[in-house]
Amino acid sequence: MLFQEVFSRPAVAAVESAGYPALAAGPKRRSRRDLPAAGRASGRRSWMRGEIGLRLTTGGLAIASVYPIIDQAGEPFGRRGCAGLDCLSNKGALHARIVIPGAPVAVDVFNTHMNSRKASKAPRRRTLSAHAIQTAELAHFLEVRRDLRAPAILGGDFNMRRSEARFETFSALLPMTLVHRYCSEGADRCDVRASWDGDAPWMDTQDLQLFADGEAVRIRPVRVETMFDGRPDSPALSDHDALRVVYELSWPVSQPAGSPPAACAADASS
Repeated sequence: MLFQEVFSRPAVAAVESAGYPALAAGPKRRSRRDLPAAGRASGRRSWMRGEIGLRLTTGGLAIASVYPIIDQAGEPFGRRGCAGLDCLSNKGALHARIVIPGAPVAVDVFNTHMNSRKASKAPRRRTLSAHAIQTAELAHFLEVRRDLRAPAILGGDFNMRRSEARFETFSALLPMTLVHRYCSEGADRCDVRASWDGDAPWMDTQDLQLFADGEAVRIRPVRVETMFDGRPDSPALSDHDALRVVYELSWPVSQPAGSPPAACAADASS
């Protein structure tokens, strides 16, 4: 389960009380970026928009799992690669390496929350620049943290809805496969239980998941649905619906003696 905007004490308490035995969180409010920054947002900083050089909250990210997390790390975006009110949060990315029973390698799961547009109260040019910088920094974080033998999942609030410019840069720097695109390109690929309009449903939402095969294990989505969207049996818990994706993991049957089965399912929601 991938959470974003876990800023308040009630939000933290809700995540901690959800009952998951394994939990990763970060970046912390005072965490500093260890990797090189990718630049600074264009234009002048404005303290009236919250660009005061201080972080008042954590990055608000958490990854909860029913399976063991054997490695984790949080990395904030660069201090100057933000725009507007978003600068008050130490936004960035979070990584958790999760052991799936029976699979020959772990799964690398990444979570992020990127710079908003209108909600940040900053000029559009500055927010576009900040988003491009954060995309480059996110790509570098995945490059450093990912085990190429393992499949990877990236989810979060990308703040790219209806922004061709943001999406173009993101696609160029992060060549992973979008669940929305993969499932919409073939009717028999996924069991889609969500309402998707138009030819590019990934442009109609802020919340996305992406995936990539590992050298030892392949991954593909097999079911997609929304949750907590205001239906009688699924009450709204925030201003975003939850995106639930069920993935299938598979690997060659030619494994050493005592090897696990050749396929299993992994469930990721954000």
